[in-house]
Amino acid sequence: MFLLSMLLCLLISLSLVLYSSFFVIPPSLLHPPISLSGIPFEGGIRALCWKVLLNYLPLDQTMWDSFLKKQREGYSQFLKEMIIQPGIAKANLGLSREDVTMEDHPLNPSPESKWNNYFRDNEVLLQIDKDVRRLYPDMAFFQWPTDYPCQLILDPQNDYETLRCRVEQTTLKAQTVDRNRSGVTNVSSPGKALNLYPSNEYEVLPNGCEAHWEVVERILFIYAKLNPGIAYVQGMNEVVGPLYYTFATDPNDKWREHAEADTFFCFTNLMSENRDMFIKSLDDSQCGITYKMESVYSMLKEKDMELYIKLQEQNIKPQYFTFRWLTLLLSQEFLLPDVIRIWDTLFSDQDRFNFLILVCCAMLVLIRDQLLAGDFTINMRLLQDYPISDVHTILAKAKQLQDGS
Repeated sequence: MFLLSMLLCLLISLSLVLYSSFFVIPPSLLHPPISLSGIPFEGGIRALCWKVLLNYLPLDQTMWDSFLKKQREGYSQFLKEMIIQPGIAKANLGLSREDVTMEDHPLNPSPESKWNNYFRDNEVLLQIDKDVRRLYPDMAFFQWPTDYPCQLILDPQNDYETLRCRVEQTTLKAQTVDRNRSGVTNVSSPGKALNLYPSNEYEVLPNGCEAHWEVVERILFIYAKLNPGIAYVQGMNEVVGPLYYTFATDPNDKWREHAEADTFFCFTNLMSENRDMFIKSLDDSQCGITYKMESVYSMLKEKDMELYIKLQEQNIKPQYFTFRWLTLLLSQEFLLPDVIRIWDTLFSDQDRFNFLILVCCAMLVLIRDQLLAGDFTINMRLLQDYPISDVHTILAKAKQLQDGS
């Protein structure tokens, strides 16, 4: 089990050395048995493995150059098309300026109006901005400047603006609506919303620089624009954060330079498997979050009937705690290095979201003695602030449950 997983890592590491020669990753090694030791960070192996395991990089390594060139150019095009104000065009791209006209103007309520779309996008952007600014607040990384700021956005010779400037310049007269996974939860004035971040909360970066959180903000905004059916749901920032961190700290400069584009496509692929849990209309379907949460209790009933009965008697419903565990892939339950370690194992499993349910079940079984002894209040505190920090123990228990022991 461990040797096969490490073999995959070694093969990918070898492909970095033999980058110009023919190399194909065997499909049988793409999803090896669960590795309980994680994927090495050294040499950029983890970042590269994740790109393969998330079905971003093709198995044939000889295709990587052309594939990555196409993907990254495509992402640059997304930036050109979506992070601009309506009515502003870049002259040297040959686009004509579209000023305010009788047919389309800032007060036009038509769904086809570019101005109307711009203002609706601002509502989404304000929520994204609020969430990404507080991403992993215990770490300084996301407030640090990136070594590779997006020149397309920051080039003073063009007319594009950063999303941060767009947020600061937003002067919507309507109220700002904050939306979470369950719908509208808070309504506040735009002035109040824009005052959430004192000017001294973050170090002001010089012109031409941007912080890592701004890159994450851009990724989420582009995703929301390209996926209007789901757009942005609060919590997506917690999913994209570990992906971006892993790619933006890749020791290989050539890969790290394109962390933004690579993160976007890996996040999109991951969300294609996970997005149904973010769509409220699918909650009660077999692919929705309600079914997944109930699956944790169904598995617990099979593995530990006594604990299952105890939680049922105390009316502790799975949605009280597993909602966050499942939708955010445990990213809020552990420190970032431990989340990344869990994701090493999660991504390497062919049925990764079923294994996630196993991990959740393992987390319950590991604190069974405390849960059996506690009352409702104590147990809710345990489940909402999980006490075990050793993720290796949790993963080992999940593997035991998977093997039927």
